Amino acid sequence: MPAIPTTPTIEDSLVSRVLAEGFSRLKFPEPLESEFRKDHLISKHRWVRMSLFVVIGTSAGFALIDHRVINTTNAVPDLVRFGLQLPILLILLLATVRRFYMSWYQIAMQIGGPLFGTGTILMAMYALPEHTALVLARLMLVTFFFYFMAGLRLRQALCGNLIILALLMTAGALELLSSHVAAYLSFSMVCANVIGGAGAYALEHANRTSFLERKLLVEIAELDGLTRLLNRQTFETRVHDAWRRAITEKRAVTVIMVDVDHFKLYNDSFGHQAGDECLRRIAAAVRNAIQMRPGDFVARYGGEEIIAVLCDRSTDDAKEIAQRIVRDVAALDIPHVSSVNGGCVSVSVGAATQLPPITSSYDAIVRLADGALYTAKRQGRNQCVAVEARAVAA
Repeated sequence: MPAIPTTPTIEDSLVSRVLAEGFSRLKFPEPLESEFRKDHLISKHRWVRMSLFVVIGTSAGFALIDHRVINTTNAVPDLVRFGLQLPILLILLLATVRRFYMSWYQIAMQIGGPLFGTGTILMAMYALPEHTALVLARLMLVTFFFYFMAGLRLRQALCGNLIILALLMTAGALELLSSHVAAYLSFSMVCANVIGGAGAYALEHANRTSFLERKLLVEIAELDGLTRLLNRQTFETRVHDAWRRAITEKRAVTVIMVDVDHFKLYNDSFGHQAGDECLRRIAAAVRNAIQMRPGDFVARYGGEEIIAVLCDRSTDDAKEIAQRIVRDVAALDIPHVSSVNGGCVSVSVGAATQLPPITSSYDAIVRLADGALYTAKRQGRNQCVAVEARAVAA
């Protein structure tokens, strides 16, 4: 009895691969990285707002203490505090308002954070020598705020802290600050960055792992366990939403139905395990042949049947894709002794394209594609039939 190759041709999901291979550099391949950054930003929103209120309260506390403990001889510290640092904090707080948050918060923090630290260095420059170290010590709080309270990723926080450290070292080198104090505080900031960076790395790594695990659970719930295509329930939910968008945006929609020829006979000949492997390989071939774009969906529709809904394809595009599916599945050269189509597994494909304006229902187009599929079967299988719908009754 001929046997089909057992090596899987479908790669594991991107999520499972990243989980298995690790991400020591705290970066995912796209599109996972963009998805994580968005998820991370959203999840930190309430924490960031609370943190900024804490910082505003802390700054007010330091202002009171400074006027009692650190008696400056000029107005520069107050000018920096109320003319620079307080406005920065208010701008950052404004950037956490929901309508601005996703677009502007991180930019505002990456600019405003180093400016806030620069203000602390300026205040130290105008403090009495015996008070310089007291003022500069606040940079430690800024360092840990960047790592743990600002809602930034490690690279963003590290970049902001390195800017402040460079400014402090420059001020010491130019003798704008006591060189001894600047050197001591610079070393302290290096240590704080090592400690804070290590903690922030561990925290972000845990957050990224949690994100991947949640994504994997969603995939398990949404994907068919055998073919790694969408399952029927998820497909139906998504496709009806996509259909409504297509009507609103006046976009063409194509439905493609794929059915494995004589699959029951294949199972009878080779067994169900071989049948499962056959379906996996066919699903991979179909997905690759479609060359999916954003907004496309491919699912296991039931048994050995696969369905795809594609956006913005012309009738000629749909026919070309259907022909490619038939050709690519045949090219797998999976032996099928009970097949009359060259002794190999083949598929029949039906495609229906609805051009705008869309006057039919999604279910009507599915029926039309299914009718085209059975026409292909009646005509001898291992072929495709593509039709165009212009005014299909619902």
